[in-house]
Amino acid sequence: MRMVEYEVENHKNKRKEKNWTEDTIRNLNNSPEGNHKQKNKKKIKKEEHKWKKEIPSVSISVVGSIIDNTQSQELATLLAGQIARAATIFQVDEIVVVDNKALSSNGSEVNNGDQNESGAQFLVRILQYLETPQYLRRRLFPMHNSFKHVGLLPPLDAPHHVRKHEWSPFREGVTLEVDASGPNGTLVDVGLSKNVKLEQVLMPGLRVTVAMGAGRNMETDSLKKVVGQNSPREEMGIYWGYKVRYAPNFSSVFKSCPYKDSYDCIVGTSEHGAVINSSELCLPKHLLIAFGGLGGLEESIEEDDDLKGKGVHEIFHSYLNTCPHQGSRTIRTEEAIFISLQYFQEPIRRAEYDFVWNDFLITF
Repeated sequence: MRMVEYEVENHKNKRKEKNWTEDTIRNLNNSPEGNHKQKNKKKIKKEEHKWKKEIPSVSISVVGSIIDNTQSQELATLLAGQIARAATIFQVDEIVVVDNKALSSNGSEVNNGDQNESGAQFLVRILQYLETPQYLRRRLFPMHNSFKHVGLLPPLDAPHHVRKHEWSPFREGVTLEVDASGPNGTLVDVGLSKNVKLEQVLMPGLRVTVAMGAGRNMETDSLKKVVGQNSPREEMGIYWGYKVRYAPNFSSVFKSCPYKDSYDCIVGTSEHGAVINSSELCLPKHLLIAFGGLGGLEESIEEDDDLKGKGVHEIFHSYLNTCPHQGSRTIRTEEAIFISLQYFQEPIRRAEYDFVWNDFLITF
């Protein structure tokens, strides 16, 4: 496991943050994980080899109040589209939407498509819709007023949004019904002129990732196979979209983490954070970057009963200012996401390279 190694320089005026960072490094270096690199690779156990196969990931969390504070449903939709585009461009694996049940600036909830739908629920719905390939949307998403303005949004054009004439080793599809004309199997719509048939029997209406086989003949009648959603990335290094998770409060972001040992590094972003050159960061396997709303992450923490009274350094492994020389007094959340994801690109790519190289050494 790669540890977080921050060398904070040029911040003598922020003694508290510097001491906290140094303590974090000391604790990590003295932990069993910090000593893991010193083990003889020839003695690595099979369990450790399986653990190494888990690919690195990048997650972001955003608060639903950014939707509640928009002035119209159209603007709310455009905002959701910007977040989806940023996540796709920078290959984010997971978007966690926190429902902090914030109110709009005039004291009432903004109607973003459904009078009983919070801003977080609206954001989840739009993000899921945009991540889904266009040819599957009508089957997977019933008509809803929240989709009134989605036609204004630019497409994500992600690798798994495969066009009809394009060949791809994998395709996203939706199960239709059991094929009664022959042996047991399931028909799947994968966006081609002809449905494909699976060797498995699955219930209708499921979204699945289908391995199309090595042959480039898209009209072949050979049986296809359902694979895990991460297979395209694990086997071929192809980014295959993001997952969307709803969190009823801020503490649920961490409690319901999909990874076995939770996030290895949780980074909070704020104008009050430490200023560190991204080249000095050494990121671990599962990174979470948290973004606040109008009141920042401090407000989100205070609104959560499980976290109330805790400081940011008790919750985050690091609290960073990713845009220290801003010309505007405020940076909007959708802007902060683009800025921060670009800021983390170099250490993220380095962590992925280290993962591939370590995996090669283990296999060798």
